[in-house]
Formats: sequence, C-alpha cells, structure tokens
Amino acid sequence: MSEIPARARASEPPSGGSTGDAPGNLPDDAPGGTRGSTAGRAVGGTAGAPGVPSSAREDAEGAPPGVARGGVRPGPAKGLASEVSTHLASHVTGAGEPLAVPGEPASDGMWQNTPPGSLYDHLKVASFSIGPDGLIDQWSARAEQLFGIRAAHALGKDPIEAFVPPDLRPHGHRKMTEILDGREWTGSVPFRLPVSATEPGTGDAQETEGTQDAREAGGGPGGRRETRGLLGRERGTATGRDRGTGRTGRGVPAAEADGIAEIYVMPTETADGEHAALCIVVDVRVLRHIETDLAASQAIFGQSPYGFLLFDRDLRVRRTNRRFASVFGGAAEDHRGHTVHDYLPRGEADRLTAALRRVLETGEAVNDMQLVGPAPGSSERRHWSVSLYRVHSGSGTPIGVAGLGTDVTRRHAAAREAAHARRNLALLNEAGARIGNSLDLETTARELLDVTVPGFCDLASVDLYQGLLQGDESPSGQWAAAGARSGSGSAELRRVAFASAVSDAPFADGPAPVAVGAVHHYPFASPCAEALRIGRPRHIPADRGLIQSTLAVPMVAHDTVVGLAQFSRTKGSEPFGERDRALAVELAARAAVCIDNARLYRREHERALILQRSLLPPGDPEASGLDIACRYLPGNAATEVGGDWFDVIELPGHRTALVVGDVMGRGLRAAVAMGELRTAVRTLALLDLEPAEVLSALDEIARGLGTPGGVQQATRAARQSRDADLSEVYLATCIYAVYDAVTRRCTFANAGHLPPVIVEPGEPALMLDVPPGMPLGVGGEPFEEVEVDLAEGALLALYTDGLVESRENPLDEGLQAFLSTLTEPSRPLEDVCDHVLNTLNTHHGEDDVALLMARVQGLPAEAVGDWTLPREARSVGRGREYARAQLLTWDLEPLADTTELLVSELVTNALRYGEGEIRLRLLLDRTLVCEVWDAGLVQPRRRRARDTDEGGRGLQLVQLLSAAWGSRRTPRGKTVWFEMPLPNGDGSAVDPAEALLSLF
Repeated sequence: MSEIPARARASEPPSGGSTGDAPGNLPDDAPGGTRGSTAGRAVGGTAGAPGVPSSAREDAEGAPPGVARGGVRPGPAKGLASEVSTHLASHVTGAGEPLAVPGEPASDGMWQNTPPGSLYDHLKVASFSIGPDGLIDQWSARAEQLFGIRAAHALGKDPIEAFVPPDLRPHGHRKMTEILDGREWTGSVPFRLPVSATEPGTGDAQETEGTQDAREAGGGPGGRRETRGLLGRERGTATGRDRGTGRTGRGVPAAEADGIAEIYVMPTETADGEHAALCIVVDVRVLRHIETDLAASQAIFGQSPYGFLLFDRDLRVRRTNRRFASVFGGAAEDHRGHTVHDYLPRGEADRLTAALRRVLETGEAVNDMQLVGPAPGSSERRHWSVSLYRVHSGSGTPIGVAGLGTDVTRRHAAAREAAHARRNLALLNEAGARIGNSLDLETTARELLDVTVPGFCDLASVDLYQGLLQGDESPSGQWAAAGARSGSGSAELRRVAFASAVSDAPFADGPAPVAVGAVHHYPFASPCAEALRIGRPRHIPADRGLIQSTLAVPMVAHDTVVGLAQFSRTKGSEPFGERDRALAVELAARAAVCIDNARLYRREHERALILQRSLLPPGDPEASGLDIACRYLPGNAATEVGGDWFDVIELPGHRTALVVGDVMGRGLRAAVAMGELRTAVRTLALLDLEPAEVLSALDEIARGLGTPGGVQQATRAARQSRDADLSEVYLATCIYAVYDAVTRRCTFANAGHLPPVIVEPGEPALMLDVPPGMPLGVGGEPFEEVEVDLAEGALLALYTDGLVESRENPLDEGLQAFLSTLTEPSRPLEDVCDHVLNTLNTHHGEDDVALLMARVQGLPAEAVGDWTLPREARSVGRGREYARAQLLTWDLEPLADTTELLVSELVTNALRYGEGEIRLRLLLDRTLVCEVWDAGLVQPRRRRARDTDEGGRGLQLVQLLSAAWGSRRTPRGKTVWFEMPLPNGDGSAVDPAEALLSLF
C-alpha cells in the first residue's frame, strides 16, 4: 500500500473551478474503498444525527476543539469528507461555539451534547491541523486511533516529508502551497490500518518515550530504522518489542492492514492572519458499511415486493414504501401521519393498534398476524399477513415499530380450497364407512342423506325407479309410454328418503314437496328429467324462497341409472361449485353402486326364497293319526336365505315320516342343496327304509353334492386326499322320524340336529335323548335309532336352530325358553305355534326358522282288522271272508268285491313264494289299506305276462284295481300292501270287469 499514491483533487473556490487529481489516483477496485464521489453520495443520502464530536482543537487530554460553522467552505468536489463536513456543519450551534458541554465527562475521547444514536456514533471522524509553516501543529486522539500514530510522533513534522513517498513529494509540496494559499483540497489516501487497537490507559500499551525514540533512531536490536506514515511503512522490519508484543506505542499495534481514508483539507487563518489548514479525515470502510445499509434500506423501501411501514412512538406512519402505496393509493409521502384506522375496518384496526402498542412497550415481535379488509376502490375482501417488531436507535432507545405486510389472499384461497378438499375427502371417507352397510334399498338411500346433511348440503332427497323397487328386470331410466313424444315425463319414481337441516322447510320452491313413499313423475323438460335422461348432473338455480341452488345428480351404477339424488343449499350458504359438483357425483355414484348391489341381492334373495318355498310342503300337510301345524320364517332382506326345510311324508300302512333339516350356508346354493336333499329324502322314504338307513343314504348324497361326478366321485375323492380341494363341501343337519299311527310308536334318527321336544299330557316338556350323530356330508359314522311310544294327545316338536339361537340369545338359554313356552299343549296346535313364535325372539332375522309340531291321534282299535292265517290253501278263502266281514262292519260294501279279489291274490302269492305264517291286516282311516305279511325276504316283482301265459297277472291286477300298492321289508320278513280309496273320498272305485278285460 505504500506504493499507491494519494488520489487528490484540488478544489476551486466556491464560485466554480475544476478539481485536479494527483497522478496515481486510487482505482475503483482498490481493496477497501471506491471513488470519493460515490462515498460522498452515500453520505449525502443519510439523514444527519443530532450529536457530533468536537474535534477542532485538542487539549492536554487530546479532546478536539470546536469547529466554527464559517470555517468550512466546501468546493465543487463531492468527496466523502465534504459530505461529512456538511453534516458536521449542520449540527454546530454557532461560529466558534464549542460543542462540549462544560462539566460533562469525556467518553471515549469524545464529548456529546445530544442523546445517543447520532451519526457520529457510527462514523470514525478524525482531525488534525497544519500550521502556517506547513507543519502539523494539532493531532487528535481520533487520529491516533485511526492511523495508529501517537501525537508525539506526528506534531511538528512536515506531513509531506513524513508521510508521502519520495516520488510523490514534489506534487505534495505544490498542493500544500496551494492549501496554505487558501485553496481547499480533498482526496482518498491509503494507510496502514491496525488489526487491533488497545484502548488508551491499558497496561500493555504503555511504552517509554526512550524506547520509542531509540527504535526510531535505529537503536532497536535489529539495527534498522522504521518510518511510519499515512501511506504505510517504508520497507523495513519491526524489531525489539514490536516483534515480541506487537505494540509500538499507546494503543498502536505493529501488525497492520490496509485502509482508505478520505481527507478534507480546509484553509483556515490564525489570530495573526496567517494561512493554515484544518484536515478532517473519515474512515472510508465505515462509510462503505453505511452505504450498504442505505442500499438495503433503499431496497426495503423502494424495491421490496412487501409493504413496509414505519410507525413512530405515537403509532403514526412515518414512512412507507412504494409497494404499500401501490396497494392503498397515492405516493409514499402521502401516507405520512396516517394511522391504521385509515386503512382497515374498525375491528381489525383496533386489533392492529393493540398489537402495535404491545410491541412498542414489550419489544416482543409479532409474526404472521392475519388481517382482513377491503382494498381501496374494491369491495373484495383481502387478507394480509403482518409482522411487527420494535425499532431502536444506535444507543438502544426505542424509536418506533416497523411493520412488514404481504397480501395472502391467494394463500387463504388456496387454504380454503385445501380445506374444502379435506372436507370432501372426509365426506368420501365417511360415505365409504356408512353407506352400504345394509342390503336394503331404502336404508342405503337414507344412509346417503345421513352423510350429506348437513355436512355437504342443507336439504337432500333420493328418488328410485318404481320398477327397480318392484324387482322389474327391465332397464332403468325408461320413459313413460310415449314420454319422449308426448312430454308426459320420466318413468315412475318413488321418493324413498328425504332429509333437511332446516326445520319445516320445503325442498324446493313451486309445487308442494313430494312425500316420502309417494310415486311421481318429472316433467319431460325439467332439469331433473334431463339429468335422468342424459346421466349427468344439472344445476337448478332458485331465484326466490329459501333454496339458493340445487344439484340434481343421477345415480348411475354400472352404466345404469337407478334413481336421482337432489342436494340443495339454502340462502346464506356457499353456492355449489365445480368441486361440489364432482363430490356430489362421487357420493351419488357410491350410493348407486350400493343400491344396485342391494337390488341384485334382493333379486337373488327373492329367487332363493321362491325356490325354497316351492320345495316346502304346500299348505297344511295331513297325516294319518297326527294333527300337524308348521311355520317357516325366512331371514330378513339383510341376510341371505338359508337352507332350512321341513317335510311330512305319508308312508304305507298309515305311517308318517317327519323331517326337519338345515343346510349349512346361505344363498341360492344352500337353497338348491336343500332342495336336492329334500327330494332325496322323499325318494328314500318311499322305499320304506328305516330312519337310520335313510340318513346313511342322505350322507352319501350330501357328500356328492359338491363333487361334479356325484356320489361315486365323492367316494373316490374321500380315498384320495389330493383331490379334496377340487370338491365343495356341503354339510347339513337332519332329524328323521317315522310315526306309526296304529302302534303310536315313533322311531327317530338324528344327524347332528337339535333334539326333538315331547310334551305328554300332564307332563312338562322335555327333550328326547336322541344320539346326535354326525352332520350329513361328513361320512364315516353310522346313525343310531331310538324308538319312543307316544301317549294319546302327546305333542311332538321338531325345529331348527334359528328358533332358539341368535346373537343375543345363547343356545342353552333359547332351548330353555322354548321348553317354557310349551306349557299348554292342549290348546289348538295353530295357537301353540303362534304362541311359540311370539314369545321367542324370532324376529332377529339372522337365520331362517322352521317349526314342525304334531299332536298324536292314533287309530282307534275298531279301525284295525288283524288276522293270522296258516300256510295252507284254504287260507285264501278264509282271508276273503275276513275281509268281506270287516268291510261290511265298516259300511264299505261297495269295496267288498274288489277287496276280496285283491286279498285273494296277495294271500296266494304269500303261500306260493313266501315263508312262515301269513298275517292279514286291514286299516281304515282316510283310505282303506290292506297288508299281507310273511317271513319271506324276497320282494315281489311285477312283470308283464304274455298272451299265452296262464299266470303272472296277479300283481298287474292289484295295480289296476287299487289306488296304490307296494312292498316293504320288516324286521321279520316283508309286507305287501295295497290301498283303496273310500267311496265317499276323492278317488273313484275301479270297475273290476273293466280291469280284467284290460289285461287281455
């Protein structure tokens, strides 16, 4: 830096002149400084501070003297020092009047008569003076701190010879001559800046003058002489204590950096009228910081995209920037003195005023304070975010509050949209959780309205096509006959649900609202009809009344319109937007899918129920020796149809088979499996098999239901476990009972079903201990039989688990409750069934309920004829005599001839092909039954005789003359029987002559 010449400008008198620059001016990009003109403009743009240092004359302690206002004559040059001098002059009270206040102590080498926070608290301003002889005669303490040269070393020296490099000294002497002739000069001078300065008075800064003089004379240990100047040291090395401690004098360190000082030289006169000069020096680095701060301030006030306000302690606007003025109108200066009430509504202004006062008093900043108000000239509500913080002077004194505001209307709009999106997602989530929980059409429609009212709209309704509710398979959305041509309107719709968040409010203006359950049409040209026709929503604005707007949204499922949903908002609510329209379509579509699923389920449920009912006994079944009543209750629409069934099968010999079963599972397949099992039971029962044999055969059939190959394939699959996964398992429980009206004996076999209940006259109800066995379809286990003799008038009840078991009632409790209802078995059987169903919890709808009750009414003794015949030829004639005599006793003479003929054929066959003694029995009830028993095991087989055969026509004759015939095995042989209708019965007797002729 010692090689860089000073940039000097010779200032002409105030009247005009040009400035001369010394050779080697400091370039713009020199470290630590710029041209003086730039710094001068920066300083000139800063408002003056109230207090300045007094530096015109130093006393013994180094305090600078006052500076007279008239002693400064700035020339045309606009350097930094000239700007500083201008600010100094603006704060001087009068010519020659000192700034120091008598009696106040000196603070850091500078006196103040103004409150802290003046400009000179920030600027480093130093001064020294040159006498008429061109030598330095005054050196201020600030000069010592700035340049690092003690006054003892600077006083009495020629500044040109002492501080200017030799190559610039001629030019320097010329300038000095001009200065002493009364001309001003300003320029930028480089100098060595100490890295750190010790405050005056510290112990390690004290150094004897002898030590310094010795070092200056070259007496240091290194033997070299060191010269210090404003332009830096000449070449040499620091020695002695300089190197050891880094100190050369009072507060002057040896290690130094480069700095730039701007010097303003003003001509003065002594008391004797001789010319002298006062030099004011400003540290350019500090000015650069001030310039940066000014640029930042200018950026905030002029270039910032945010509005800025500065409030004074009275909470009035002192300054704003252009951005704020562009929003609220006018220029930035026009807002000076305004309050927040001039910009905001009263409520918001009071809230902001309270916040300003709190920030000013406590110093706690306020961040992101939300304010709402209209902008000037507009009624649109705007949202602003304001941050407030307290502003302090350089000494820390609060001087006001600064506010930074930005328009966040778009942010609020985005937040509102986000809130709407979250609300929509919440509604969709709620809809997914609440809509479609039941498989009922009307319930699903009400669930849609429960979700949307009042969360989405104020009023809503749902209309479904009438054909859909009635199970019509025709496509939905058809129009009334010639509707498109005649304009009669849409197809019939039924209002299935309506909800309102407004009490006693109509759904829409105009005609009276449609009542729930009413069937109606929409006019062809109406928006609702158009929405149904095109399958897209339509907006229905309302100009009067309570309703503000309505959305008519078709309910579309699988490209099929199933109904119409209407959502309305009342006046005062936010009107429907595009987001709302999309949400309404989504909600309606979800509900439509659930409604369509409910429709499909209802259709399948009804079909399964129809199938199941068609497989049950029609009407009230009748049986010999029994009074029968039955009940069947299907599950509700929310549950699929089950596989419960019961049956009453008439067997030969006035016997009756009672069957109750339950296929595990639900739906159409369970109903079909139930039908197959019921058909199989009837088939096996007609074979007159024992109850255990019937269940064993049913078990085989049940195992074959889920196998494509049937029973044989199921048997192979049971042996080969690797094929088990290919078959579907069908399980069922069943109880099978055979009642003989002659003996009043009932034989039971059970396949995993609930036990039967018996109530004998005068006795409490009890459950029969019938071995339960394994369910049908499991296989591998035989079934046991139990025989029970029933008393006359005893009550027998067979039932399924739906009667005694539900979620609320465990099975044990249900069975006990069922037994407790059978306290009056003598009542009519229909009344007993109704009493049981009304007393027990049979309306839960969780499962089907089947109940079969029978009261024992055995055949009287006079209705039975029983004879034993020996194995001899005359037994045929004796059998005919017994039969005729018994028929005459029963007043059945019209049947005597035919019965005699058929008895003769059966007894003859028993003699020829049977074994053991022969037993003849006649039974009279609703029909006449004749039975011939023998000990032979060979079953008779009917064959067609040829024309030339003499025999082989007996069984053919039995078939022609009787209503029915057959044979069955017994524990001791077989029984061959035939049945004849009574003359006053439904059947008509067959003419024997015609029957005989038909054989030929």
